[in-house]
Amino acid sequence: MSETLQMIFSNAEGRNSTLSVTDPNPEITAVEVEAVMDSVIDKNVFQTTGGDITGKVRAQVVSRTVDVLSEF
Repeated sequence: MSETLQMIFSNAEGRNSTLSVTDPNPEITAVEVEAVMDSVIDKNVFQTTGGDITGKVRAQVVSRTVDVLSEF
């Protein structure tokens, strides 16, 4: 099973932009993720097609399991 941490932000145009991190530390806490998201906003290092990142929407860990039925 693979996991991805998705940090979802709003941008200047009011649209959502997602910053994804593969295989996050399983011990990561919501407080730590929120601090990282605050830093991303404060430092303004990422720009999206909708302009600067302006706010936090949510953070989530997405798990994905692949069951191979057959390989050829």
